[in-house]
Amino acid sequence: MISFQHSKLFAYELNRRRGSDEDDQFAGALVDAQVDVNPHQVDAALFAVQNPISGGALLADEVGLGKTIEAGLVISQKWAEHRRRILIVVPANLRKQWQVELTEKFFLPVEIIESASFNAAMKRGTANPFMTDRILICSYQFAARRALEVQAVPWDLVVLDEAHRLRNVYKSGSKVAGTLKTALSGSPKLLLTATPLQNSLLELYGLVSLLDDKVFGDLQSFREQYSNLSNPATFQNLKNRLQPFCHRTLRKQVTQYVNYTRRHVLVEEFTPHHGEQRLYEQVSEFLQREHLAALPNSQRNLITLILRKLLASSSFAIAGALGTIHARVQQELRNLPASGSVDDDLSSDYDAYAETADEWEDTPEPLNAKAREQLGEEAVELERLYTAAQDIRQNAKGEALLSGLRRAFTEAERGGAPRKAIIFTESRRTQDYLLGLLEDHGYEGRIVLFNGTNTDERSRATYQQWLKRHQGTDRISGSRTADMRSALVDEFRDHAEIMIATEAGAEGINLQFCALVVNYDLPWNPQRIEQRIGRCHRYGQKHDVVVLNFLNKGNEADQRVYELLSEKFKLFEGVFGSSDEVIGALSSGVDFEKRVADIYQKCRTPADIKAAFDTLQQSLNTEIAAAMTRTRAQLLENFDEEVHRVLKQRQEKSSEQLDQFSRWLMALTRAELGPDAQFTPGSERTFTLLNDPAGLGLPLGTYTLPRRDPQLRDLPDQTSTHRYRLGHPLAQHLITQAQKRSLPTEHLTFQYDGTTEHIGALRHMRGQSGWLGAALYRVEALGQTEEHLLLSALTDDGEILAPDIARKFFRLSATPSPTHLPPPTELTTLLDNAQQQKREAINTRNLKTFEDAAQRIDAWSEDLKVGLERDIKTLDVEIKQARRTATVAATLQAKLDAQKHVQELEKERTRKRRTLFDEQDRIDEKRQELINQLAEKLEEHENLTPLFTIQWSLI
Repeated sequence: MISFQHSKLFAYELNRRRGSDEDDQFAGALVDAQVDVNPHQVDAALFAVQNPISGGALLADEVGLGKTIEAGLVISQKWAEHRRRILIVVPANLRKQWQVELTEKFFLPVEIIESASFNAAMKRGTANPFMTDRILICSYQFAARRALEVQAVPWDLVVLDEAHRLRNVYKSGSKVAGTLKTALSGSPKLLLTATPLQNSLLELYGLVSLLDDKVFGDLQSFREQYSNLSNPATFQNLKNRLQPFCHRTLRKQVTQYVNYTRRHVLVEEFTPHHGEQRLYEQVSEFLQREHLAALPNSQRNLITLILRKLLASSSFAIAGALGTIHARVQQELRNLPASGSVDDDLSSDYDAYAETADEWEDTPEPLNAKAREQLGEEAVELERLYTAAQDIRQNAKGEALLSGLRRAFTEAERGGAPRKAIIFTESRRTQDYLLGLLEDHGYEGRIVLFNGTNTDERSRATYQQWLKRHQGTDRISGSRTADMRSALVDEFRDHAEIMIATEAGAEGINLQFCALVVNYDLPWNPQRIEQRIGRCHRYGQKHDVVVLNFLNKGNEADQRVYELLSEKFKLFEGVFGSSDEVIGALSSGVDFEKRVADIYQKCRTPADIKAAFDTLQQSLNTEIAAAMTRTRAQLLENFDEEVHRVLKQRQEKSSEQLDQFSRWLMALTRAELGPDAQFTPGSERTFTLLNDPAGLGLPLGTYTLPRRDPQLRDLPDQTSTHRYRLGHPLAQHLITQAQKRSLPTEHLTFQYDGTTEHIGALRHMRGQSGWLGAALYRVEALGQTEEHLLLSALTDDGEILAPDIARKFFRLSATPSPTHLPPPTELTTLLDNAQQQKREAINTRNLKTFEDAAQRIDAWSEDLKVGLERDIKTLDVEIKQARRTATVAATLQAKLDAQKHVQELEKERTRKRRTLFDEQDRIDEKRQELINQLAEKLEEHENLTPLFTIQWSLI
């Protein structure tokens, strides 16, 4: 039997705020997480929270190791501590992926904030839409544009993904990075990037300054101190100063925990039909005109890019776009009101429009009179192009898909993969064309469509069937968007062979059961390609992944783009795809995309195209140079032996802690529900809820504490159950109920003989009895609250039991009975002693944290003083040079001018010498001010809350 004392103790164990040095502080998040968390991810998350008074941490694990999961653990912990001001800043194309990952894997309330939702909230009267109790996700550009609103929020945590795009924050021209640094100053930050150091040590200086600008002095002193890392002492000094902030794990260090498969590329070449090639040339010539009245001038670059993507996709895609633009031009010529914006027209077909628009900024320019006169001429040209596109009914690339798909299926099946393929296109019209094409060639009834809205009839039917199948279970979230995605993925996994997806399909869905990725349209942004392939080639994939690409042999530019994506970025072959050195060389994949778009727009002849791509390739050779690879490895990486030892220990501890939390949760649930539930014999993870306690509105039925392995969860035999977890409303209700219950002093008879466990410390104590007290010790210091459960116990013979032995009693079942004896006074003394010991341990740890922070402030102040002395040394050099100039002056006037310059420099040196001590005193005063602020945070506030007292017997 599980007593209410068990229940209360377990409730506090499950919910208490742990100290920064406790290894099990993420165990609660692991119980809830619907993902199989690896030891290196737990280790990284613990690193991120180990120093409560630092400005944050930089997690720099290599690509593919799950930095999103690491951040998810930290975010979950903050959320559990009721720290709800959390902002996640990511590249625009990763917003949806983050939202889905945190929602589905960590059950966190997440919302994307962008211009439309921000403006809508403002119209509803919201003073600052960033001030909310939901976790917010936004793009870098949006956060920078709304910097004032961002700065006004006292954030508990800010996560910056792909943070390497901020590494040039130290440069005056880095506007977005500088704006965000100011807006987020003072907020604890978590930076995520696989490439914190690419070409210069100053990039590390920039990233660390985002976390804490009191780590290093000014930029010049950093340059001088660390310009020569060949000096071992200098190198070690820099490593020591970076170590508290930077954490990095390599893929080769985790292969014993993570089994990665390989990826293989197939290329299907095609040559456009004559009509297609002619249409391409004519549309390209139209888009290359210096002035185009038909396109909004403020969006010329963006719309040109999208039209080129649609042109390369299919004749059906470009026909639709040309038709809508022509209709709008006609409306303008007739002075009719526009029925919608160009944005609406294009986004209805190009799913990635909103993300692309957020990344591409055009400079608005007024439309000149001459261009307006050309509008009529352009209308005629648009109609001709539209008609030509409509006349094309066969696409050479579509024909190539049929043969390429057969080859790719054969290759995938040779490796044992199921017959599943996801085909990516950038256009919904192309999606419809491919659906018809494939259904006409043997795939009818075996295709799923996936796009941004899924309003087509077949998707609605799939959705309704899915709702019916899962009625009454918590597989249904209530969000049509989320549930539609789940329904379509389930349909693809369980029944269909092919999913045709637009760019929306690359965001936020996991397709480990599919091992064939078809890039019907290939983006120019290498990060988008990696994201697509990563839907299938990810943790949990059991087979090698085949990637099928298409190459237009009639287009020189297309061939050169593919060459760069394949050979420079190495996206399609190997175990991990693009390497850190390559993918992180550019500040973002958008930069590469823009450079490619510029070539398509400006180059008109094969010679021009060749020269432009040669130049681009040469610049990539420079940017992708691995000059800093060795330095990065030495600065940020630990020896494999050390990492292996730590990760092995972390794996063992995490598994043990996870099992313990699961046992606590289920034991508490059993005790608190009583007759309201029936527990499945032989199962430690399942029970049936018979009645709804306290009228919570919970569905009755089977509840299961699910496994986190992505290959085991969400299987058909589990879909009829409700997921049970620590954050579930039922669990939280039961925990609160147990914590609030007032317990009288009782006698508990613990049954050792009834347990299946071997608890050696208790075995020899059978037949003894004594007393036990439990209390919650809460301490506030260093800006955080931590709680500890103190257990004190003794036998009737006066033997004092160690706290860990006292805790083992609650691994046994117990029968309560009344007691009329008062507890001995020694029990109170033991609790007081336990409180004192815990206080001293916390104080020692916090003092070490304080001393480390004080040392960083000392180093920072010394850097600044070095800067002051550097100015004087610089003047010494200038004076020597000026004296030499005066000595060799050819004329009297030149000699007099030179001597005058020497005197001015000497006066300036004298002035700086006089002010040197004043400036040093000012730096010391600032240092002391920062130390005093640290000391204030070190002050502790504590209280002790008794939980229960029992008289015990062990039989």
